[in-house]
Amino acid sequence: MYNRPRIVSLFLNLTLAVWATACGAADHEGGARPLVIRANPNDPWGGRIEDVEKVLHSAAETLWKYFPDRELPPILVAPKGVPITLYERRPTGEIQVRLNTGNRLWAQQAFQFAHEFGHILCNYEPGENRNKWFEESLCELASLFALRRMSETWQTNPPYPNWKDYAPALAKYADERSKATMLAPGTTFVEWYREHAEQLAGEPVNRDRNLIVATMLLPLFEKQSEHWEAVTYLNGDKPRQSETFAVYLNEWHSRCPSKHQGFVEEIARQFAITIPLEIKP
Repeated sequence: MYNRPRIVSLFLNLTLAVWATACGAADHEGGARPLVIRANPNDPWGGRIEDVEKVLHSAAETLWKYFPDRELPPILVAPKGVPITLYERRPTGEIQVRLNTGNRLWAQQAFQFAHEFGHILCNYEPGENRNKWFEESLCELASLFALRRMSETWQTNPPYPNWKDYAPALAKYADERSKATMLAPGTTFVEWYREHAEQLAGEPVNRDRNLIVATMLLPLFEKQSEHWEAVTYLNGDKPRQSETFAVYLNEWHSRCPSKHQGFVEEIARQFAITIPLEIKP
């Protein structure tokens, strides 16, 4: 007797591999790098798969264009579960991403996927790291950035002409997330950071706190978007659990090409940290 689930799985793997190869060849012929994102057709998206993939690609492309030297394996996205990018690849090499969305919630889908795509761009890795909150905050920043950019491009170049009217909803979704985590009047970001530094280190995934950091850094990334590429070098070495945030930023700075180092220094200044540090022998 045939094992139907196994046959379906094998067919999906073969289809993804062929599809990725074809897309990659087409992209290389045009001089562009391939970016293959597939919504798993075996999962309950509650909408047309082709529409979902338009949204996922639209979110990713707002960031991807700032990584001219990067190449990525195909990304397979599932709609249900806890939003996460798995460390384990599929047997056929795809990066596995899970969201917690579905139906026609395009803003929510874009927001969640941009966050997970941010982890991919940061070269996410397992292991204890008391500064993991910073990567989480950058990924929340990627979500805000993506939706705000999508709201602009969809006004003139939406995936479908009738989606043009949805553009304001994308910006509204991002703005509502930011406004929900505004600092108390009279509180500076540096004061807030110093008060919550230990909480950030102890609980790296706290969306409210991550969004406060993201909202503070968003203007820098919107004004100097070419420096998104710097996140490629965020996770270069295995971090030490006892590593201070200042040392963490300093090591990121040292791994970055010179063209991005000034930007990392500017990020550090938002936390009242001066890098490069003077390391005593």
